[in-house]
Amino acid sequence: MCGIIGILSTTPVSGRLIEGLRRLEYRGYDSSGIATIHDGVLDRRRASGKLDNLVGVLAATPLAGDIGIAHTRWATHGAPTTDNAHPHATAEVSLVHNGIIENFKALRAEILLAGRHLESETDSEVVAHLLTMALDAGATPDEAVATTLKRLHGAFSFAILFRQHPDVLYGARQGSPLVVGTGDGEMFLGSDALGLAPFTNRITYLEEGDWVRLSREGMQVFNHADAPVSRPLTISSASAAVIEKGNHRHYMEKEIHEQPIVVAQTLGAYLDPLAETVSLPALPFDLAGVKRIQIVACGTALLAGHVATYWIEALARIPVQIENASEFRYRDPVYEPGGLALFISQSGETADTLAALRHAKAGGQHIAAVVNVASSTMAREADLLLPTHAGPEIGVASTKAFTCQLAVLAAFAIALGKAKGHVDAASEAAHVRLLTEVPAAMNKALALESHIHALAQPLSKARDILYIGRGPDYPMALEGALKLKEISYIHAEGYAAGELKHGPIALIDEFTPVIVIAPSGPRFEKTVSNMQEVMARGGLVYLLTDAGGLADHGAAATETIEMPQVDPFIAPLITAIPIQLLAYHVALAKGTDVDQPRNLAKSVTVE
Repeated sequence: MCGIIGILSTTPVSGRLIEGLRRLEYRGYDSSGIATIHDGVLDRRRASGKLDNLVGVLAATPLAGDIGIAHTRWATHGAPTTDNAHPHATAEVSLVHNGIIENFKALRAEILLAGRHLESETDSEVVAHLLTMALDAGATPDEAVATTLKRLHGAFSFAILFRQHPDVLYGARQGSPLVVGTGDGEMFLGSDALGLAPFTNRITYLEEGDWVRLSREGMQVFNHADAPVSRPLTISSASAAVIEKGNHRHYMEKEIHEQPIVVAQTLGAYLDPLAETVSLPALPFDLAGVKRIQIVACGTALLAGHVATYWIEALARIPVQIENASEFRYRDPVYEPGGLALFISQSGETADTLAALRHAKAGGQHIAAVVNVASSTMAREADLLLPTHAGPEIGVASTKAFTCQLAVLAAFAIALGKAKGHVDAASEAAHVRLLTEVPAAMNKALALESHIHALAQPLSKARDILYIGRGPDYPMALEGALKLKEISYIHAEGYAAGELKHGPIALIDEFTPVIVIAPSGPRFEKTVSNMQEVMARGGLVYLLTDAGGLADHGAAATETIEMPQVDPFIAPLITAIPIQLLAYHVALAKGTDVDQPRNLAKSVTVE
């Protein structure tokens, strides 16, 4: 994830912008840059690589100015070069951006058709040009910001400078956090309170869809409808903490809400939205020669791998086994020469998974690792590292790490299918387009939270809860049950819907809620028939589906949760949001410790 800093002051800001970037460098270190306005000149300095490279550039060619923006980048669109580094600028506008603009390809074509020159490969630069084109058409900066934001699809936050308005600084957020800091005669913008901690502890958290105009006297916040609104000022303790909850009650809640942006950034490492292709890191072995895959993991990571078995077998047409890491070595697994063993772990240090990795490596397998910590042991020992970019995950119950794992595995399945000759260019492009829809659909799923909160109170009184699903929705049922039991301590089980009649249906009575995961698609009618078996026995059915599913069978359920309607390929990534929110709000209703549930640890480094 990228880091944003903005300062509007009465004294030079470049030194403090660098200081803020130092505190945000964990968010990205592929490139960095700053822009300021001084004596009517909008100027910037940028450098690829670590922040020290930018410091060297500024030492050689300093930047004056008492208003400025700065950015440290983790590359999504475009390689980590100086031309792709932020801030992006025209003669009149400069901005920094965190996130991904899903419809940038169409916007880029429009800008080029208008005869404008683009110097980077990024999605971010198109926004600077859209703002400039609005100004050229006679818009004020307020109008330019408001109209441009409405044209953007995706997850993003911005800090924006207008050359002819050196006394105002603009910010905006949708699906990506942005905070305002209030000082004495000066104002600040930042990706989080941590970046602003050296300058102020008076923080205002912008809400979804907000944009803000800062002056030295204060701020005016506007909501998604451009109506002026007030947001509360809080006192931050970021100076004493590496990572804050922000305006969330728990880290888990914060991390659920971070998913559109971190999944977008993870996908950005694997997708080229212009070419509509997937690319993996350099391969030390021939992917086309892989004839069998064993996916090995524990807990939620195991369930991400379970979803991937459906994707890989459908797209690459090779057999996949899903393996519990804690059991893998003890059954003396059979390895096929040249086989691929794929290991999934948030920390990259999970003891059972690491031991299984070493066992497979000794057995002559190619080793791939999907991990969130690129310096971890698994990352170092793997032949192929497939990093997620979820950022630090503090809540013990995995949320954003899970969906970032799914994002990587979906991209891997497409790449493998292409290597095996089962995914042609048209199919690859179609699947890439689907994956670029994920962050926006996740934002829509997050809007379900108030409804899910209302459902949580009665569910919190249940002794047992069952989850059912078919196809990839089966491992999502397992994940829903795991999340619920982890943090609410309610006994919950996930089942393949077709297995109900083979035993679990004996558990159904009028006190047992059943969460039915059934987005519309090829398996919907079969799952609904299992739902009707539950209802015939007095079970309470909570149907998690989309508009198509609700139109057909929503009236029969006890309660419904309407997910965004998406293609079945990406549905698991979207389904993750409501099942996480359901577990979270049930746990809140029960009063449990959401972030640190009993008997559990974040990283299991012992067997």
